[in-house]
Amino acid sequence: MAAPLYTTASGLLFHAGKILILTVGLPARGKTHISRALERYLRWMGVKTQVVSLGDYRRKTLGGTKKLPPDYFTLGEKSPETMGLRKMVSDGCEKLIEDFFEAGGQVVIYDANNGSRTTRQALAEKYDKQGIHVIILESVCDNKEIIETNIRNVKISSPDYRGWDPDKAVEDYYGRIRDREKSYETVEETTWPFIRIINVGEKIMVNNIRGYLQSRIVFFLMNIHNRPRMIYFARSGQSLIEHSYKADSDLSPAGWEYAERLKEFVVERRAKSLEQRGFDPNDRRLVIWTSTRRRAHHTAWPFLTPTPSTSIPQLPLAATAPPQSAVARNVVTTDEAGELTETKATADSPLKVKVIEKTQMSEINPGVWDGLTPDQARKFYSEEWARFVKDPYAFRAPRAESYHDLSVRLEPILIELEREKEDLLIIGHSSVIRCLLAYLIGLPASEIPAIEIARGDLLEVVPTSYGVHSQAFHFWDGPGRRGEGVDGDGDQEEGEVGKSRRDETNFYENYAEDTKGKKRMTAMDLGLLSPSIREGGGWAMADGT
Repeated sequence: MAAPLYTTASGLLFHAGKILILTVGLPARGKTHISRALERYLRWMGVKTQVVSLGDYRRKTLGGTKKLPPDYFTLGEKSPETMGLRKMVSDGCEKLIEDFFEAGGQVVIYDANNGSRTTRQALAEKYDKQGIHVIILESVCDNKEIIETNIRNVKISSPDYRGWDPDKAVEDYYGRIRDREKSYETVEETTWPFIRIINVGEKIMVNNIRGYLQSRIVFFLMNIHNRPRMIYFARSGQSLIEHSYKADSDLSPAGWEYAERLKEFVVERRAKSLEQRGFDPNDRRLVIWTSTRRRAHHTAWPFLTPTPSTSIPQLPLAATAPPQSAVARNVVTTDEAGELTETKATADSPLKVKVIEKTQMSEINPGVWDGLTPDQARKFYSEEWARFVKDPYAFRAPRAESYHDLSVRLEPILIELEREKEDLLIIGHSSVIRCLLAYLIGLPASEIPAIEIARGDLLEVVPTSYGVHSQAFHFWDGPGRRGEGVDGDGDQEEGEVGKSRRDETNFYENYAEDTKGKKRMTAMDLGLLSPSIREGGGWAMADGT
C-alpha cells in the first residue's frame, strides 16, 4: 500500500470526504470486475475502501439459485416470501455500508444492478443526507463476445450454479438477463455525478466529477479492461557483482544459464496454461518488462533469439548492447513513451515477443548501506538499524529509498499493468516484484518487505473478476538460487559449491523481514493467506523440473 505521507484526524484522505459509488448495469456487464479492480487500487493509495456486493451477500445468507423461490429473479408480481427475502438482502447490504462508514471507512463500492431509476435515486438521497458523496457508476456493454465470456468464465462458476450443466447454466443466466432488460433504466439523470463505462474500458463518459480522489478514480477506470491474460514474475539472473547497487554488472555464467532455462520454462508453462483456457499460444504475443539494469534486460535476451544458444555469451562488463551472435536479427526502437523496446523481427520462431525496458523498475536504492552486511549496518548505523527493524516498509536509510518510496515510484507501472492487454512477463529485482505482487494480491504494506522472492521461482498470476488466481512454479536450482555470493571473477568461494547461502552484502534489496516478528514470507506461505485477502485467489506450489 503506497499510503500518503500524512494522516488526518478523521482518517479520510485527500480532503475528499466519504464516497459511495453505486454501480448500475445489467448482469454480466463487468460490474464486479470493475468494482474489485477499483477497490484494489484505492486500497493501494491508502484509502480505506470496501466492496459491498449484493450478489455475494444474497448467496451468503440465502444460498444458491436452487434454494431461492422460483419468482426471485422474474418480473411481475412476487410472493410475500420473495418480497421479504429481497428486502432482507437489500437492508443487510445497506447495514454493511453504514457500518463501514461508521468504522472510519472512506469509500464504499455498492456492487449491484441498481437498474431502477427510483431505487438508485432513493439510495442516493438517503446517503446524501448523511453527508456522503454519491457517484453513479454505470457499466454498459453491447459486445456479445464480452458478455458471453463473462458468463462462461465468471457467472456459471459462482455458487449460484454449482453442480449445473454449463450449457444449461448459460441458458438460465441469459434468461435472467432478458428479464432484467425489460425493466432496466439507463442512467440519464444528472442530479448526481456519474461515470459511464462502455464495453469495460472501450469508452468512458463522465459528468460533474469533482476533486482529486474522484478524478483519480476516473483516471484508473480509463485504464482497465477484462481481456483474459496472464502475468508472470521472475527474478533476473545472477550477476557478476551481486553485492553492489552502484555496479551495474552483467550476468555471470550461471546467470546466462538461468536466462536460457527461464525462457524454456516460461514458453512451456505459458503454452500449457493457454491451451487449458482454449487459446492458441502462437496467436498471442508475450510482452516482457525489465529494468534498465544489465542483469535484468540481459535475462530477457534469450527470448529474442530464434533458437536456444549453444554457448553462454561472454560479454565485457562495459557492454551496453548484445553482440550479433547472442541476439540475432532484432530491432531496437523507442516507443511512444520514450522507453527502449526490442521486438522480434524475423519469422524463424513462432514466439512473438516484445521486450520493454522501464527505468521505474530499478531495484530499491540502499543508499549508504550499499554493500554492507546486517552486522555492519547494525554497528555503524545503530539508531537507523533500530528504526529499520521496527518498520522496514517506511524506514529510509541515509541517501536511500524506503519501500514506501519504491511503491510511489512504481505507481505508473501499476497503471500500465492494468492497461496491458497482452500476456506479460516481468523480469525484475526482488524489491520491485514484492511491491507489484502485493498490489495484485492485496497484501498490507507491512508485509511487503517480508515476501521472499527466490531466484528460480516463476510466479503466475491470472486476473479474474473476483481478484487473482496465483501459482508459483520452481524451475531452477543452480547458483544464485538463494542469493549465493560470487567474487569479482564470477566464481563461488571454496567449499560453497552446491550450497545455498544468502548474500548478506545485498541485504537491503533481499532482506525479507516481517514487522510483526513472524518468519519471512515465501511463495509457499502466500498460499496460506486467507481468501478474504486475495478475493478468492489461490496459491499453489509446483515443481517445474
